Amino acid sequence: MRPDFNKMELIPAIVQDYQTKEVLMLAYVNEEAYDKMLELKQTVFYSRSRQKLWHKGEESGHFQDIKGMYLDCDLDTLLIYVKQTGAACHTGAYSCFFNEVQAYDARDIFRELEKTIADRKIHPVEKSYTNYLLNEGVDKICKKVGEEASETIIAAKNDNKEELVGEISDLLFHTFVLMNDRGVSLEDIQNKLKERHQVTGNKEFHTRGDY
Repeated sequence: MRPDFNKMELIPAIVQDYQTKEVLMLAYVNEEAYDKMLELKQTVFYSRSRQKLWHKGEESGHFQDIKGMYLDCDLDTLLIYVKQTGAACHTGAYSCFFNEVQAYDARDIFRELEKTIADRKIHPVEKSYTNYLLNEGVDKICKKVGEEASETIIAAKNDNKEELVGEISDLLFHTFVLMNDRGVSLEDIQNKLKERHQVTGNKEFHTRGDY
């Protein structure tokens, strides 16, 4: 399936971070740029100001590796998921969309938590609880995960939603610390869940690895 370039010589392309889904930029694509993207597996646009093809990152080194590409229902708009190297915006900002008109918190808290824990390992902070756990090692971290899991079960049995939310949050935090300590990334977990999230029809018995 291809864009309908007979209808429009230039079609808009919305570029998003493939992990966080943050919108990075909007650019335009002609048929030549589209074919070049399929060949390079990186974004290539048509610059309206310079009137020529523009391989994103060719000068700056801020390439966009394509992870997925979709057409809309009218075949005249592209949605491109990318792995962004460096910044998407020429200003040096990660995304071109940083001028606030109406505030909206679009943060991915799980990725921010993962990044914060990774940063603590590289740049320790005095009296940081995360650094304390990482310094103590896997036995201490596992003990805390076990404690928080038990407290989560108790909160669930107490039928107290606020208490349960707090305990699940504690459990997730300690699980993220464990993941960091053992070299497991959030992307590893997401990939495993995607692998398991397959529709295989009704099954009389549960098979390990399937939902």
